[in-house]
Amino acid sequence: MSLKDKVLAVLEENKGKNVSGNDIARSVGMTRSAVWKAVKQLRSEGYSICAVTNKGYCLSEESDFLNEHSVFKNLNTKEIGRKIDVFKTIDSTNSFAKSLAQLGAVHGTTVISEVQTQGRGRMGRSFYSPVGMGIYMSVILRPKLSVEHSLLITSCAAVAVAEAIEKITGLDCKIKWVNDIYAGDKKLCGILTEAAINVEQGGLEYAIVGIGLNVQNTSFPKNVSDIATSLYLETGENVPRSVIAAEILNCLETRLDTILDKSFVDEYRSRSNLIGKRIEITHNDTVTQAECIGIDEICRLLVRYDDGEEKSLMSGTIRIVE
Repeated sequence: MSLKDKVLAVLEENKGKNVSGNDIARSVGMTRSAVWKAVKQLRSEGYSICAVTNKGYCLSEESDFLNEHSVFKNLNTKEIGRKIDVFKTIDSTNSFAKSLAQLGAVHGTTVISEVQTQGRGRMGRSFYSPVGMGIYMSVILRPKLSVEHSLLITSCAAVAVAEAIEKITGLDCKIKWVNDIYAGDKKLCGILTEAAINVEQGGLEYAIVGIGLNVQNTSFPKNVSDIATSLYLETGENVPRSVIAAEILNCLETRLDTILDKSFVDEYRSRSNLIGKRIEITHNDTVTQAECIGIDEICRLLVRYDDGEEKSLMSGTIRIVE
């Protein structure tokens, strides 16, 4: 850890409070002059740090930069998020996490960035990832699951994200099968899971769970402005991104412990915004309509077509028919 990061860790731990230069110097093992230089560098990076004579330095409570210290402060997991790489900018957190997984990164390794230049959603769609507005995060998982049960990972993560948002903001969250979190009729968050198969063992080698959550956004591009929303737009409050990011990781670890017994599935069903609705299904360039009649034990979507035929779907793009 660099001297700058050590100073930042102290300031994050005492966010909103004054800490003397002497106390910081003693705790990180550097001179007061070095502390001053570190603070100057942090300010140049955008951190709001005030200095008061005879009181010391204070990191503003309004500071909302994502860094490992701010996330760790609110983390209570054993594995998930205990190894974090935080970037100012990256092409795609999922792509970088995939490269780490291929190099043997441990279960729970997390990649976070302030901005993505090539953020991706399902079906190769781009994901709007403006700087400082959202949480763009990917988590490497190494679950002992069969390929058939891999759909459970995305569903489990969706429940965890919805629970985390509700815990921090009180906002009622619904899940649009299989990977989108909604507030009312607008999308708050998308989840993209990518996995590698271990051919010899017949199961998953690793999975990358990518989470893109709109937090501070006040506007969106025209092509998504009528379907997207943010925590700020829904609550009218500035939700600290480090707090919500840590809570997502906390809830994800808790829910992953239940993935094999499928106890999270009832919660997934109760949050569905599709059950009982007429929907349009796009799969392999074919568009059909049906009624959503439920979600089964491995989170496949159960539908009934107009001719009475019932099917369980593992993939496809769904739209509610008004």
